[in-house]
Order: sequence, then C-alpha cells, then structure tokens
Amino acid sequence: MKISNQDRSQVLVQALPYIRKYNKKTVVIKYGGNAMIHNGLKDAVMTDIVLLSLVGVNVVLVHGGGPEIDDMLQKIGKQSRFVDGLRYTDHETMEVVQMVLAGKVNKLLVQLLCNQGGKALGLCGLDGNILAAKKLDNGQDLGAVGEIVGVDVTLINDALEKGYIPVISTIAGDNENNVYNINADTAAARIAAELHAEKLILMTDTVGLLRDRDDDSTLIHVVRVDQVEGLKSQGIISGGMIPKIDCCEDAVRRRVPRAHIIDGRIPHSILIEMLSDEGVGTMFI
Repeated sequence: MKISNQDRSQVLVQALPYIRKYNKKTVVIKYGGNAMIHNGLKDAVMTDIVLLSLVGVNVVLVHGGGPEIDDMLQKIGKQSRFVDGLRYTDHETMEVVQMVLAGKVNKLLVQLLCNQGGKALGLCGLDGNILAAKKLDNGQDLGAVGEIVGVDVTLINDALEKGYIPVISTIAGDNENNVYNINADTAAARIAAELHAEKLILMTDTVGLLRDRDDDSTLIHVVRVDQVEGLKSQGIISGGMIPKIDCCEDAVRRRVPRAHIIDGRIPHSILIEMLSDEGVGTMFI
C-alpha cells in the first residue's frame, strides 16, 4: 500500500503527543507467542522497539521462548510436559531451558535489535540478581519451576541510563545455587512494578479479552482491576487468559498505571498501542 508524503507527515504529527508523553518513561514489553516465531512479525516488533528507544522511550524487553525449548527437547528425544499451563521442568529440561532462553533466544533478539539500529544488552534473571526465586509451591511438583521472591532492577536501570534496551530472559536463582524457570508474563509484571514503569504490554496470540471467546467483535477495550473477579465468575476470564490477566492485575495493583494485552499477530501492534488514538487490545487500569 502506497501512502503520500502528506499522509506520512500527518501520522508523525498525530504521534507527537504520545512521543512527548512517553519520553523518558519506561515501558516493559513481554514478547512471545506467534510474533516471536513469524519472521515478518519479528521484524515489525524489533522495528517498533528500536523506534520507541530512538524517540526517548526506555524500553525493557522480557521474553519467553516456548517453541524453541520444545524444538530443542525434541532434538534430544525428550517429551514436553505441561501441568495447568506450566512446563514441568526436571533437571535435564532446566538445563535446556537455561541454554535456549539465556543463550540462543536472548542473543538472537539482541542481534536483531542491533541490526535495526538499536543498542541492546542481553541479560537473564541471574545477572545482578535481577530475579530471586524459590521453588513454586502450588500443591503440585513442577520440578524447577520457580516463583519470584525478590526483584533487583539496579542493573536494568544502569543499562537504560546508558541508552541500552535490556533484553531479559526469565531464569532465576536462589542462594543455594538452584536455578528456576520463571513464567515470563509474571516476571514482566514484577519487573515493570519495580521499575515504576508507565506501561506493561503483554504480546499474545489473541485480540485481547473477549466477552464471547468465539467473536472478536466482543473485545473489551478497558477493564478496571476491581472488575476482574466479577469477569472470572461470569466465565469471561477463563482458561489461558487467567494467568495473563492476573499478571496485568498484579502490575496495576503494584502502581503500574496501565497494563495491556495486545495481539502480537498484528504487525506494529506496539506502535499502534503506544503512538495512536486507536490503541489495540485490552487495557487494565
């Protein structure tokens, strides 16, 4: 599609108030799902993040890597196993998770951002003790799946002050040298809260929260966190949306002004949300 120079100028003018609003503010983006494995979408996400960084927004990228982990486990002949949506992580699986997330995926994202003209720095939750964890205790043995007990954002702030985009994989440890796999949505919410971020954005493979899960036209654009329990009791929040919305609720209750679930399958959905009147997905306030 061709657009005129006049149209381009209007787009920039309309974006100006938002650029001014978010200048020097911090935004935490959790990156995963289809946007992470589709090359065209991946390029759009990297472009969005670099553009925001270049106009003065402090962007922190927190990422998952489930498909890459599954692929590596398959290569070594190990079956993936999930319990209530969480990956069962025995010792061998944890080694694969750490290698794939903190190694392959993290460094690829750093490379992609740098190739787009950004300054990126790869980190994991073990670096600078960003994420401290203990074994998750939810009545089921999930192996080396952890829950966060502490967040230290000193290293992240140092990177932001020097103009870098921190790219964080969600591996955490404890003081007994155990290493844990942390849910990336949960980690992003806690990091956003500790950074006093202006926004938390979770990229997903859905348009957002729907009143009717089979009808995209029933998208709920804005949800107050005090409405969440009622929406759960009505069955509107259910299944795989529960943990994502719980993370948004947790972030807002920890004083992040806005949390968003946006559709990562839409090219440049981050820019649409950040720099336009239209917005995209569901916003939690």
